[in-house]
Amino acid sequence: MSDLKYYTPEGLEKLREDLHHLTTVERPSISRQIAEARDKGDLSENAEYAAAKEAQSMLELKISKMQEMLGNARLIDERRLDNSKILIFSTVKLKNSLNGTLVSYTLVPENEANIKIGKLSVSSPIAKGLLGKSIGETVEITVPAGKITFEIVEINRQNA
Repeated sequence: MSDLKYYTPEGLEKLREDLHHLTTVERPSISRQIAEARDKGDLSENAEYAAAKEAQSMLELKISKMQEMLGNARLIDERRLDNSKILIFSTVKLKNSLNGTLVSYTLVPENEANIKIGKLSVSSPIAKGLLGKSIGETVEITVPAGKITFEIVEINRQNA
């Protein structure tokens, strides 16, 4: 069995929608391509048929993986998380001790991370260094560029 993955309601719904699209739109489309290629004659020398069968295999593998992900998905009830410590779904405001810059991140499951909008994967080096910490604590985090020291200024939860 694969690792459990945690999702927000939105992330879980997107996974379901993607799987639904693959099974109801992509799968029938590839079946039609195979049927059209089969109608063209000798299958042993039919490149279209071979390509369509290969595409079908890749699609079925993708569907299988998504079904497994869905089976291992767990929905997180954000209301039950402790607001005094940094946990998954915490939005944290950090002050860089070196230059005083303030940054804000929301810690999310790996599959929902998007650094451009401030969603940081809980498996990233910064998030790992922050998990379990409280307001006022100073943390030193090793990142690829070296060590950064942050002071935790604020912790909140969007849906708390």
